[in-house]
Amino acid sequence: MKSLIVNADDFGAAHGINRGVIEAHRDGIVTSASMMVEARGSAEAARLAAQHLALGVGLHVVIAPEAEQPETEIEQQLERFVELTGKAPTHIDAHHNAHREDGLLRAFLAVSERHGLPLRDHSRVRHIGRFYGQWDAETHLEGISPDAFTRIVDAETKDGFNEMSCHPGYVDEDLVSSYTREREAELATLCDTELRAALRDRGIDLVSFRDLPKQ
Repeated sequence: MKSLIVNADDFGAAHGINRGVIEAHRDGIVTSASMMVEARGSAEAARLAAQHLALGVGLHVVIAPEAEQPETEIEQQLERFVELTGKAPTHIDAHHNAHREDGLLRAFLAVSERHGLPLRDHSRVRHIGRFYGQWDAETHLEGISPDAFTRIVDAETKDGFNEMSCHPGYVDEDLVSSYTREREAELATLCDTELRAALRDRGIDLVSFRDLPKQ
């Protein structure tokens, strides 16, 4: 059996991002989000998460590759997550996938193991990162269309748990990012009324990290 977590990164980055993530969850197929805890929209994201309990929310760590004490920084952001939400995150990952950096991976692994949190690329969940609308510094909306989504699902999902990362949102003056109109295109795709049926026809269940069996 195939299970799919559709996880929205950058929750908390700005009001428009928060609005888009919640819309993609309420009206679309997003089941999970990764929340920044020190961004302009972090407190709002925490309030919205409390109003949408079916949305699983994990920690989206923002950290520089050259951080001198990465494990301490990750722990501090984890503590801030608990302060904001009143609960532990369902999972952990990093902005721009910084946890993949050689100098940071050991710290992320230590924190995830200590707290029993699934870490992207290092858990039973297979990460799929192909749903993205920009490469070679150019926008490619064809890569984030409904057809593209189903092609990626067909090519990449395996038996067990899979995570499709995404970046839905609305662009506003608070957003600092080079990934802009692509976010609104992703949002439209994730809310496409035919996608849920397409996943059901393929025997794929939509789940969140909370549905992972306990170790």
